[in-house]
Amino acid sequence: MAHTSKIEWTQATWNPVTGCSKISPGCKYCYAERMAARLQAMGSPRYRNGFKVTLQDDLVELPLEWKQPKIIFVNSMSDLFHEDVPSDFIVKVFDTMKRADWHTFQVLTKRSERLLSLSPYLHFPKNVWVGVSVESPRYVYRIRDLARVPAAVRFLSIEPLLAPIPRLPLGSIDWVIVGGESGPGARPMKPEWVQQIRKQCRERQVRFFFKQWGGVRKKAAGRMLNGRTYDEMPVAKARQRLATLPLVSELS
Repeated sequence: MAHTSKIEWTQATWNPVTGCSKISPGCKYCYAERMAARLQAMGSPRYRNGFKVTLQDDLVELPLEWKQPKIIFVNSMSDLFHEDVPSDFIVKVFDTMKRADWHTFQVLTKRSERLLSLSPYLHFPKNVWVGVSVESPRYVYRIRDLARVPAAVRFLSIEPLLAPIPRLPLGSIDWVIVGGESGPGARPMKPEWVQQIRKQCRERQVRFFFKQWGGVRKKAAGRMLNGRTYDEMPVAKARQRLATLPLVSELS
């Protein structure tokens, strides 16, 4: 059975790698780190090493067992391009995604340099979307790295948005997700920052998805912007599948 997800812009998660390490301010209050500590305390064998990078070799081919097409977020509890993940392991993960062509896979990384350096050795089929996380203008270079990767769909996760980003290089981008930080210690996101990004997406005809305002009580803050929700997806078929999937609890 697929690990169904509460994340608004996907349907399921697949974690052939667990654990990560912090490389930029957006990592400060990492939800995956909190979740890993909780699961380790519960005795979960997947998190026996806590948040240390751990390869889950037996899960590499798991999506091949899921016969119903799904939109799958790859490594919601890690970063596939972490320096401690061997290159040959990354190749195996990409091979599974290519073989499981009835699914749509979303690969998101903060390590755009390694993504770019390995891209000549990877196959990027149409069912694999590739994205980078950008939390402030300092990390816009990740978008430029992504632009050089031959993915069919390129996307940005601007979450948590920690500062205004007045100039996003969106020429090669198909989809932008924006969200505020949530959980203990959440840093605030100003509405004008979100509106600025939405305006840029509209001008460049880039699909825009507003995930949440965030905060310590994210459910109370909600995800309405301008009196509505923004749930745009880069592919109409994928949007239809996402809209019809019931959202239930996530365990990876």
